[in-house]
Amino acid sequence: MGATAAADVARDMPKRLNIFERWLSVWVAVCMAVGVALGTLFPGLTDALRRVEFGDGSQINVPIAILIWLMIYPMMLRIDLASVLDVRRRPRGVLVTLFVNWLVKPFSMALLGWLFFEHLFHPWIGDALADQYLAGVIILAAAPCTAMVFVWSYLTDGDPAYTLVQVSLNDLIMLLLFAPIVTSLITGASDLTVPFDVLLYSVLLFIVVPLALGSVSRIVLLRRKGTGWFENRFLPSFQPVTTLALLGTLVLIFAFQAENLMSRFFHVALIAVPILIQVYFNSSLAYGLMKLVRVPHSVAAPGALIGASNFFELAVATAIALYGPESGAALATVVGVLVEVPVMLSVCAACNRTRHWFPEPVPAPVR
Repeated sequence: MGATAAADVARDMPKRLNIFERWLSVWVAVCMAVGVALGTLFPGLTDALRRVEFGDGSQINVPIAILIWLMIYPMMLRIDLASVLDVRRRPRGVLVTLFVNWLVKPFSMALLGWLFFEHLFHPWIGDALADQYLAGVIILAAAPCTAMVFVWSYLTDGDPAYTLVQVSLNDLIMLLLFAPIVTSLITGASDLTVPFDVLLYSVLLFIVVPLALGSVSRIVLLRRKGTGWFENRFLPSFQPVTTLALLGTLVLIFAFQAENLMSRFFHVALIAVPILIQVYFNSSLAYGLMKLVRVPHSVAAPGALIGASNFFELAVATAIALYGPESGAALATVVGVLVEVPVMLSVCAACNRTRHWFPEPVPAPVR
């Protein structure tokens, strides 16, 4: 069978997701139910967990921080810093991704949040919650997706190596731009202040340290054990840990937000409106620009998906660190978690249906 024919067969075969990926929407709903029940039925336990912080006034919750670390560290292990240098060979897709993620996405979300929360929805939510919800969606938009992009990329036959480069560059840029963008947009669009030291502490704790440890671990383990062991045995060993950490994080987040979710269910629907508009706007923009610059579909689809989804682990942790686990900002980031899966699956489906818009990849020459 020729290379092209084999690729066509592989592309047409149904994607095999593990049970967690296949039923992710269900797991999120279950975690929401368990978390709300925990927060409602055991308020004393929930409050005790909420008050376990890294020092007085840090607002960084220890249980959530540990669980997020268990999710982020495996992501950082996958980042090959040397591969980032190879992007100069095929820069167009990455340039589109970076343009949408850092020059469009945070600012379009700030505009939509300001329009909906400070004006259209203001009669129903009031001044204080309008500012909180606006801050939450800005934090959400300023953190491009990482780990889940690999699932979405798989569903659209994305180029895994190029997807890794796109994600790696976003993580590195986040080190520099996340804190300044969040600070400037929140203070410019609302009456809230951003404790910059707390924000920098969050970036240090949830990005810099895991990235440094992941990079060092990757270099050491690759040298001692080899690529095959690292990619086929070591990285897969984190899968159940990462899955359980994600589910545990969701349970705690929904437990801390139980009162907000139960008393402000209508607000959850309101918060979802600008998030949904922003997701579809940015994914369409990225996908359209990818078509304009004529990159392959295997690059265009993941690029659009990165522009549509969010690094919600970081967003939730940052919102909690800045304004507390029961705040409106934290609730807004939690709503981002709720809409993430079904929305991203719809974007994947749209990308798959429009595969014919893009040039066919040139097969490698037969030697």
